[in-house]
Parts: sequence; structure tokens; C-alpha cells
Amino acid sequence: MRIIHSAAEFEPNDARVCLAIGFFDGVHLGHQQIVRQTLSDARQHEAAGVVITFDLHPSAIVAPNRVPPLIYSLPQKLRALEALGADTLLLLHFDKPFSEQTGEAFIRGLVRDLPRLQSLCVGANFVFGHKRGGNVALLKTLGDELKFTVHGLAAVALDGKAVSSTRIREAIGQGDLDAASQMLGRTYSIAGTIMAGDRLGHKLGFPTANLDDTGLMLPPNGVYVAHAKTNQETWRAVLNIGVRPTLQSAVPQRRVEVHLLGFQGELYGQELEVIFLEKLREERKFESLDALKAQIANDVNEAQRRF
Repeated sequence: MRIIHSAAEFEPNDARVCLAIGFFDGVHLGHQQIVRQTLSDARQHEAAGVVITFDLHPSAIVAPNRVPPLIYSLPQKLRALEALGADTLLLLHFDKPFSEQTGEAFIRGLVRDLPRLQSLCVGANFVFGHKRGGNVALLKTLGDELKFTVHGLAAVALDGKAVSSTRIREAIGQGDLDAASQMLGRTYSIAGTIMAGDRLGHKLGFPTANLDDTGLMLPPNGVYVAHAKTNQETWRAVLNIGVRPTLQSAVPQRRVEVHLLGFQGELYGQELEVIFLEKLREERKFESLDALKAQIANDVNEAQRRF
């Protein structure tokens, strides 16, 4: 999948184009329906299937106090979109000037740069542009004028309720990772860059990779069985999410620490994706570091047994 950062970069510039537009956090079942409709249109019109998404959640600019924790990091989202088969992804930078553009100006700009636009697909409740002034009705009005088809697809339902990024975040927060996985259409995972820690795991004999989870939605604290993936390999893993209550800390900080079973080496600076399999136990405080070390050994043995 080719990634571009402005519609003007699209080549060949005289090609027919079918677009999908959305933030697509989690690339869940509803998002997948939008992208697949776009690719179906592209096959019908012998056109390129192009997905438009954004590098930041719009609330990060227009409502910084209400930015939701994200289901997926940006690289994770891009991989999920690529897996759906799009030809090109247009990744737009969402900043203050962009947020002040009207919905109509945004669409007219796309049509100017993609003059053979054939179709545009969004969710039925899609809103866009300055003060969320654009919606599907505006898209259809512009489509009639500028000669492109608009699909405003209804939400996918699961268990009688609409699948949405909000509903998935709620499931993750409640620890219902099976429900989150069903709505995502794939096993729930998180991804982030490995950063340096305090190396306590090394001292205890169980070195961990510390995941940068900034801005991400996390499941409840506890110890989980997982798979951990880099670009090259996949390992069995034990994952701890929590504030490490056994340690005396004036300001407890929530951490995501991954012990890769059988791994020797360093992963600093690399991206690691952690795929949750099941929860082993709750986080709890131990009377000593030796007791914590013994429990970690038990966790590793139990994880191996479950694998």
C-alpha cells in the first residue's frame, strides 16, 4: 500500500478514484465494511481504491480535554487498513488550519486534485469540517453537482447493538477482551515503541520490554498471557499492566511491561505489538521482592502451560 500525504501526490492524476474517509480507530467491523465497499466500487469502475485517514484524532486539536484514548496506535491502524487491500492511503495531517476548513471546501479540494472521483464511502453518521458542519447530506448534494456517488453506510450490529470505537473502548476498559476482539474482527492487541525502564525485571531474572502506551486505551491492570510481535519475530509472552504496588513509589505510574519467553537481547526503539490471549491474575502487592520474583516464576510457568 502506497502512503501519500496530499491528494495532489496521487498518480496517475487522471486515474479514476473511489474514496473511503474516516478516522478509523481500531479499523473495526464497521470500518471494514466502508473500505470493502470502496474497493468493490473501485473494481466496478476500474478505479483506484483510496483510503483517507488522519494522523491525529480531531479532538486533539478542536477539544484537547476530550480526546478519547485510542484503540490503535497510528502504525497499527495503517497496518490494519493495508490488510484490507487498499491501493493507496492518503494520510492527512490534522492541525488547526485543517480544522478550520469547511466540509464543503474539503470535498471541493479533493475533487480538484482527484478530478475523476467516482464514489465516496463513509459511515452514515460521518461528520466533518469546521464545527462538524459537514455530513452525508452535504456529501450527496456535492455528489449530485460534481458527479460522484456517495455511500453512507449504516453501522454494523453485533448482539443487537451498533459496533463503534466507543463501544470497543468500553469493552476494553471493562476487561471484556473477547467482545472487543469480536467487534474488531481480529484478536485485540496494543502496539507501541519499546523504551528504557529501570531494569528491575533484569534484577529479578525476568527482563521486560517497557511499552510506550501514551494515548492508548488499556485493559484493567493485571497479568496476561500474550503473543508479542516485532517486524521479524513472534514470541510467547507474559504481560503486566499496572502500577507495581510491591515497590514503594511516591507517585505510582501505570506501566505496560512485557516479558518475552526465551528471548535474549535488546529491543529499545523498536515497535512491539502485543496480542492478548487471556488474563492470568489480578495485580497485587507482595510482602517482598523475593515473593514477587517467586510469583513471576509461577506466572511464567502457568503461561507456558496454557500455551
